[in-house]
Amino acid sequence: MEDLLNEVVPQEDLERFEKKYHHELELDGEVTTDTKFEYAFCLVRSRYTNDVRKGIMILEELARTHPDGRRDYIYYLAFGNARIKEYTSGLKYCRAFLDIESNDQVRSLEEYIKKEIDKEVAKGMVVAGGAALVLGGILGLGIAMARNKQKREK
Repeated sequence: MEDLLNEVVPQEDLERFEKKYHHELELDGEVTTDTKFEYAFCLVRSRYTNDVRKGIMILEELARTHPDGRRDYIYYLAFGNARIKEYTSGLKYCRAFLDIESNDQVRSLEEYIKKEIDKEVAKGMVVAGGAALVLGGILGLGIAMARNKQKREK
């Protein structure tokens, strides 16, 4: 799954679908659902976080307004959120997808996200533990210095 998440869209594909998207927007003032999806699909696979976020926004709008393609939109919402390490959102979309249907690829993505969440929690605990040790050390040093000062004054 990690390989799939790290795979990026070729720049020429992204540019082609971006051009198509903007062409439709300029021509008709609207963009077809298919073009929006194609563009969002490329964006969530971009190497740039801002592109991925833009793709997520388009997919969220599609999921709200076009229930026919909801399954695909939800999958790529989970995928895009996982790519930018928004694991809570990614997990939410995985579960929403699995409510619609069972799918091994989505289950694999869900497991990957859960492992990443566990890693984040572990990192947080290490940082908190380290901070507590540093604080304890500083406090201990302060107490020792205060005692030493009291002994000298006697």
